[in-house]
Amino acid sequence: MAPILYDYCKMPMDDIWKEDGDKRCKLVVGILGLLVIVLLGVPLIFFIIKANSEACQDGLRAVMECRNVTYLLQQELAEAQRGFRDAEAQAVTCNQTVMALMASLDAEKAHGRKKVEELEGEITTLNHKLQDASAEVERLRRENHVLNARIADTDSASSQDSSCAAEPPLLILLLGLSALLL
Repeated sequence: MAPILYDYCKMPMDDIWKEDGDKRCKLVVGILGLLVIVLLGVPLIFFIIKANSEACQDGLRAVMECRNVTYLLQQELAEAQRGFRDAEAQAVTCNQTVMALMASLDAEKAHGRKKVEELEGEITTLNHKLQDASAEVERLRRENHVLNARIADTDSASSQDSSCAAEPPLLILLLGLSALLL
């Protein structure tokens, strides 16, 4: 009898290794998969525990509060910028209005100066006319006085007639002066 250890295998060795290789390969893949799951699962569990800790929750609350405050500040900043742009637009409009009013004022001043110069010219002309008329009145008054004196010397009795005769030249003189002033 042949020894038991040397029992003849009825399958070729390649087939045996092939069957064993498939089983071994599946076993290695399974072990590696389990190892990957354990290696990824342990840090994940550790992370979950840390993430649910009180300090992490406080940090998350602080982050959310900061985001809310930041959002409100951004809105206030946008509103302030809109107000600033509106104020700038109003300032530009006011400046344009001021410039237009200043130009209009300058034009009115120039027109007023021209009018004043015209009126001063008229006043000067009227003053000259008045001086001429005053000189004419004074001359006519002297002539009237001289005529009255001659008439009074020549005829004492007809002095009433001469006073009546003296009134028409005075009337003519006044009418002439009024015509000159106009």
